[in-house]
Amino acid sequence: MRLKSAIWVSAFLRRCMVQGIFGAVVKKGAEEAGAVHVIVNHLDGTCHMLGPAPGGACDETGERRWIAEIAPPQSAADAMALLQRRMRFDPDLWIVEVEDTKGTAGLDTGA
Repeated sequence: MRLKSAIWVSAFLRRCMVQGIFGAVVKKGAEEAGAVHVIVNHLDGTCHMLGPAPGGACDETGERRWIAEIAPPQSAADAMALLQRRMRFDPDLWIVEVEDTKGTAGLDTGA
C-alpha cells in the first residue's frame, strides 16, 4: 500500500530535518496521489532533480522508486523550467526542494 503524497512529503521533510538537511515544499500538489518531484540544491548554483520512476511507483519493500530527471550540474532555473512544462499536463504534482551538498537527501535512484 502506498502512502498518500501529503503524508510521504511530511515524513520526508522530517527525516531531512533530523539529518540536518533543510527542505521545503515549493508547490503543494494533490493530497492523495500527486506525483512528487524533489529538487536537490547543492548550494553552489547547481542542482539535480529526482522524479517518480516509470512503471511501478514502489519497489517490493514499499519504498518509492526514483529516477534522476536532471543530473548535475544544472541550475535550479533548468529544473523549474522542466517542472513548469510538466505542470501544464499534471497540475497536481508536488515540488519539494532540499539543500544537500553531498547527495540525494537519502532518496535511492537504484543506480
